[in-house]
Amino acid sequence: MPRKLIALAVGSAVLLGFVFVSACQEGADGQATEAEEAAVEEAAVEEAAVEGGAGAQEADAGPSLYDRLGGVYNIAAVADDLIDRLAANDALNTNPGISAARIPARFPGLKFQLTAMVCQATGGPCSYTGMSMSDAHVNLGITEADWELFEADFKATLDKFGVPEAEQQELFAITSSTKGDIVVTE
Repeated sequence: MPRKLIALAVGSAVLLGFVFVSACQEGADGQATEAEEAAVEEAAVEEAAVEGGAGAQEADAGPSLYDRLGGVYNIAAVADDLIDRLAANDALNTNPGISAARIPARFPGLKFQLTAMVCQATGGPCSYTGMSMSDAHVNLGITEADWELFEADFKATLDKFGVPEAEQQELFAITSSTKGDIVVTE
């Protein structure tokens, strides 16, 4: 399910429309306190014991994608740049469905929503409660060409922020998993 959520986030960036999320659950400065980190670690150990070790295997797998991306502030910077980049993409605006959905007053909310969805989808402490990608894109008429434009902008944003290639591949794999819910067949 989390992999679907990041794809929802990226699809929503193309939509620039309506998705509602709850706020990230972090400290006021955006960083978890040592006590919070210890509590999370303790809960993971308890969960592993209850699940017969499955949680322990996940813990041994290394840091989450969320951690490897640098947390919510780095994700927010990428979301901010991506939304601005997509909104300024004249080629995407030739699609009447996408153009009509672009209401600048909604961009700050969309940036927040995108941040929260990516945060959750990558293993962070946020909750996404928004629309499905098929519902969010039902009337936009997003084509294969629009998808390719989005992917190019997404790649440019990830490169701008120095996101390592391995993490980029994970993000693109996640977004690709929802392409069928976003792109209409021509």
